[in-house]
Amino acid sequence: MPNTRQVVAAFFVSLDGVAEGADQFLTGWDDEVDAAGAKLIASQDTVVLGRRTYDEWSGFWPTSDIEPFASFVNAAPKYVATSTPLEAEWANSHRIDGALTDFVRDLKSKPGGDIGIHGSISVTRSLLTAGLVDELRLVIVPTVVGTGRQLLNALPATPLHLAHSTQTPSGYILATYQLPH
Repeated sequence: MPNTRQVVAAFFVSLDGVAEGADQFLTGWDDEVDAAGAKLIASQDTVVLGRRTYDEWSGFWPTSDIEPFASFVNAAPKYVATSTPLEAEWANSHRIDGALTDFVRDLKSKPGGDIGIHGSISVTRSLLTAGLVDELRLVIVPTVVGTGRQLLNALPATPLHLAHSTQTPSGYILATYQLPH
């Protein structure tokens, strides 16, 4: 039986596609956004992060009480795409040795839950380009930021299939896209 382990990239993005610094443009929150986040991480048991995200998160999440994400991300194995040693210690964190795409391809072939990418724009772009992302889950925030790194900028043309979408009471759009393989 083939392994069904999926790579799922999840991001908060502004209406104009900015994914960088989402905490600066989140305009509201509601129970549906919380429920979608809880459902997302319930299927994941591994996280792949870029170095910048690791450095930011390792200083925040170990002492955070924002649940259920704090318990999830602190307990999950975290693999970090970086060529330099990890200076900040964070439980279950490991530096990826070798090429990111080879590592993730190997990780997908092993038993386990879904592999999450959260807040790591460069990692997501690399894995999208390599055809290793199976699902893109976006929380589209009803605001235009106007400046900042966009998640999908400068990627090759890629058809996406909208698997599910809904609007929350705060005006967020929760969209799940599947990628062809």
